[in-house]
Amino acid sequence: MARILGLDYGVKRTGISVTDPLQIIVNPLKVIETINLLDFLFFYIEKEDIEKIVIGEPIHRDGTEVYFENDIKTLIKEINKKYPEILIDRQDESFTSSEAKDLLLQMNIKKKKRRDKSILDKMSAVLILQRYLKHI
Repeated sequence: MARILGLDYGVKRTGISVTDPLQIIVNPLKVIETINLLDFLFFYIEKEDIEKIVIGEPIHRDGTEVYFENDIKTLIKEINKKYPEILIDRQDESFTSSEAKDLLLQMNIKKKKRRDKSILDKMSAVLILQRYLKHI
């Protein structure tokens, strides 16, 4: 089996998570500036066996798309163009940020470290991928 990547796409930064090759365990991978995301993904896909990418689907409470949804769709098109064999799926990411904050509190992470947005972005990416794995 191959790994699955999870993305918590953001306008400035994107949190990335990844499964083990058996797709059982989800680990935070890194947070990257979104402007560099595509280059990072292409590099990572070349060195690792990736079967699927799961991208969080941010939706407003009223069900409307967020303003950067077109950026996500463009990202998907670029990945599909270069790697048509990699499946791309979406996962509702509602409340992952607040869940990630709660998890960091439960883990007794100090307040100063919890303020680091990159930790929150990584945890959100993990939660998106964990939800997806339970869904399938």
